[in-house]
Amino acid sequence: MALILCIESATKNCSVALFKNGTLVSKKEVVSAQYSHAEQLNIFIIDVLVDAKIKMQQLDAIAISKGPGSYTGLRIGVSTAKGLCYALEKPLIAVPTLQSMAFTIAQKEDSDLFCPMIDARRMEVYSVFYDAQNKEIRKVQADVVDASIYADFLENKVLFFGDGALKCEAIINNKNARFIKGIYPSATDMGVLSLNKFQNNDFEDVAYFEPFYLKDFVAGEKKV
Repeated sequence: MALILCIESATKNCSVALFKNGTLVSKKEVVSAQYSHAEQLNIFIIDVLVDAKIKMQQLDAIAISKGPGSYTGLRIGVSTAKGLCYALEKPLIAVPTLQSMAFTIAQKEDSDLFCPMIDARRMEVYSVFYDAQNKEIRKVQADVVDASIYADFLENKVLFFGDGALKCEAIINNKNARFIKGIYPSATDMGVLSLNKFQNNDFEDVAYFEPFYLKDFVAGEKKV
């Protein structure tokens, strides 16, 4: 048996889920424009464990969504996961954020290619392409969106989704492009992928693991 606590904090969705052998046991999440991870994440972890009647010591591993995404959100999520791993002496599992999104959507939707997108502000998105078997076709990149950016991929049917896809729908005009709104990364996406890593002993070094930021952090202008 594998009890894995999954944490997703890469975007506006503060999300926690508990899986038993890849099956969802309990979850709690909220999408907030204020990015409520610092206030809510630890509360959600406790609520999920209480709901499942599981003590922290019973967990077999902690899984974290590794990014890309919000610099602050990723930092909070990874710090929380590492703290739990240290305290409980449990292994740390890192799941690529966009891969888990693609894995889940491919179970529900039919398409040749799947392109999860996370808003990277302005006209940029973090994106990657997977096929229906969750095989990576093009690596994760920070893309500046224009009308022709994904032309090579749109010879196939492509499903675009995630909060980054919203800014692309009005720009990418192609019969092979389809868009789904309202999709955010969720800890509920991480169950199977984290279990696979657990079974393969694919763990991170808790001391040295860092989130996959993709781009360097740039601070915003100070408000006065």
